[in-house]
Amino acid sequence: MPPGVQWVVLVALSAAIAAVLLWLHAPAALMLGPLIAAIVVASNGARLRLPLTPFVLAQGIVGCLIAKMVPLSIVGDVLQHWFLFSVGVLAVVAISSGLGWLMTRWQVLPGTTALWGTSPGAASVMTIMAESYGADVRLVAFMQYGRVVLVAVVAALVTHVFGVNTAHAHAEMVWFPPVHWLGLGETLALAVIGPLVARRLNIPAGAFLVPMIAGIVLTHMGLMSIELPPWLLAASYALVGWNVGLRFSKPLLIHAARALPRIMACILTMIVLCGGVAWLMVAAIGVDPLTAYLATSPGGSDSVAIIAASSNVDVSFVMAMQTVRMIAVLFIGPMLTKYIVTHSNPVSSVSTLKSKDDHP
Repeated sequence: MPPGVQWVVLVALSAAIAAVLLWLHAPAALMLGPLIAAIVVASNGARLRLPLTPFVLAQGIVGCLIAKMVPLSIVGDVLQHWFLFSVGVLAVVAISSGLGWLMTRWQVLPGTTALWGTSPGAASVMTIMAESYGADVRLVAFMQYGRVVLVAVVAALVTHVFGVNTAHAHAEMVWFPPVHWLGLGETLALAVIGPLVARRLNIPAGAFLVPMIAGIVLTHMGLMSIELPPWLLAASYALVGWNVGLRFSKPLLIHAARALPRIMACILTMIVLCGGVAWLMVAAIGVDPLTAYLATSPGGSDSVAIIAASSNVDVSFVMAMQTVRMIAVLFIGPMLTKYIVTHSNPVSSVSTLKSKDDHP
């Protein structure tokens, strides 16, 4: 099909799946629908690539959404509960790195693939670095983005299981309400300028973080108001879902098919172990289970933000934990993974990979 027709199919299928999920009252249906549709379309031979600019703008919009929901007191919450946040962040990093190291030592996957695939750093950074350390970069990419998909799906299921009733909210949704145009203009300006500043200053994950932090401060000081009509949020959620789903091409899925059971087991083990950290938080300080689970979910901060925004949870706590871990992982993750790779020296695994997988 011509690219234009492929985009029409993607949009139509995204709308159909999202409508079904909305009817089922699934949390984050407007993101999960496009994500699932993108995987289906990409795995059936479509060659679509989402331009960087719309996706960056979508991240900025999601950052503005969280800024609207999270008060400036989030800083005080982090400082007041610094020990809790430190333990939560370090536990998730330790689980991810430890699981990857064990799978590398046991040669569950070829070379250092498991270590890079489970690393909690930014998916794109981990995928690029993995190739220079003898890992199968295709399986690393599948594990990294597969984790984002599974975390989003499992988080949505857990939200539904815990009885979050979104039926009332969906029934009253008005797609094109009256808009406060000045607030909308200020919001779009922040969503555009924030990522540009982040890029200029080379801030990791800045397209999401800068608008979120700046929005919290500016709205608290009364210097701007954030206006996010449902149609703008729906478009942003779709772009976030497409950005992940379109990476699952047919050649990638075929290549990953042989290792799929091991990859799925690895990702699910990570999710379960992080769920154990959430249970400890519930037992220790009485955080409600759903808030604790979303706060400790391993990866996909923008996806978790969208799910949290559509659920009855403590969004401030969830995003404080996710943001602190995101910043820590972006700086610690690559260095920690490189250190483990250098000292584990899985040469035999790399040789096995080259001998068994000469043909992509």
